[in-house]
Amino acid sequence: MENNQKIILSGIQPSGNLTIGHLAGALTNWQQLQDDYQCFYMIADLHTMTIRQEPSVLRDKTMDTIAMYVACGISPEKSTLFVQSHVPAHSQLQWILSCFTGYSECAKMTQFKDKSQAHSDNINVGLFAYPVLMAADILLYQADLVPIGDDQKQHLELTRNVAQRFNYHYSDTFKIPEPFIPKIGARIMSLQEPTKKMSKSDENEKNIIFLTDSDDQIRNKIKRSVTDSGTEIKCADNKPGITNLLTLLSVSTGNSLINIENNFIGKTYGDLKNTTADAIIEFIKPIRNEYEKIKLDKNYLNNIIKDGMEKANKTAFKTLCKVYKKIGLVQL
Repeated sequence: MENNQKIILSGIQPSGNLTIGHLAGALTNWQQLQDDYQCFYMIADLHTMTIRQEPSVLRDKTMDTIAMYVACGISPEKSTLFVQSHVPAHSQLQWILSCFTGYSECAKMTQFKDKSQAHSDNINVGLFAYPVLMAADILLYQADLVPIGDDQKQHLELTRNVAQRFNYHYSDTFKIPEPFIPKIGARIMSLQEPTKKMSKSDENEKNIIFLTDSDDQIRNKIKRSVTDSGTEIKCADNKPGITNLLTLLSVSTGNSLINIENNFIGKTYGDLKNTTADAIIEFIKPIRNEYEKIKLDKNYLNNIIKDGMEKANKTAFKTLCKVYKKIGLVQL
């Protein structure tokens, strides 16, 4: 029977432990999308290669990320969970699409400029062509929708431009993907620098709530988190620290920011930190416990990525064959 569900593609790099920011901004939504969409969720290991990786660590983090996907409710029965490098078509299509992408289009990418500054000793061609690989990721699966944050808008726009350019020259081949803005989502900021987004690659782990953190680690990090001048507990542009704590409390409890603000009228920053720490602990604990069980079951994880590899390759190869035929490459 033909599957008429729209297709969603998304992924996370296995470059570190996943954070409460990933849970709030991506994984919770992924879990909720599974019943209404045909979902492909990948471990974007090829994308990590723009920065030098320790091989054994990358292998471990790849498996850990799969385990965390499942612990967060991403079902291998409902969604296709796969490792990007297990599908050769990603790299094959990237080369073809790179021949349809202008140098200036990649050069203007904000992430390329930012990462070039952060890793000035390793400004490689892969970093420059990163958005073309992302375009291949999306277009291979004929994705209708792509969940994105603010930092990925440029990349999706490039994907759309390249797809339209290819379709113009060779007739309709790729779907033109649309951005997917989830109904539920929150931008979680750094605990010590609340004007910056929380990042798993931050060298200062005091800035981050990992989904693997113990109860004590969570409590200590929240206790030491930066607050703001004054005593009023409310969301405001001039109160980034308090706004971040309120957001974390909202994400962890499902309560609205307005209700939370009302509950803290006349209370102290210390009260807010204690309540937020308690809520995050209760929110993360069942996920962490499930993750610890799943990561020990190597056969289960191997079966997930093997099944995902087969499903993803079948879909991706179908698109790649269509592209090869259109551009004149001989196929046997």
